[in-house]
Amino acid sequence: MAYLTTTSATDTSFTARAAAAFQHVVASYKQHRLYRETFNELSALSNRELADLGLHRSNLQQVARESAGIAQR
Repeated sequence: MAYLTTTSATDTSFTARAAAAFQHVVASYKQHRLYRETFNELSALSNRELADLGLHRSNLQQVARESAGIAQR
């Protein structure tokens, strides 16, 4: 019978964890900026223009979140 053992070193140093946390903050900020830009652009449209797009003003937050890839709460 053959056995295979795989080991891998994980870098859990403070600097690695701090870098990962910083990257998460940057990614979250970019995602939020995309949400705000989308929401602001859609909010600037008139009700008629929104209707032409098949949207209602009450759906703007949902559409902006989907556009930015933000999960629903």
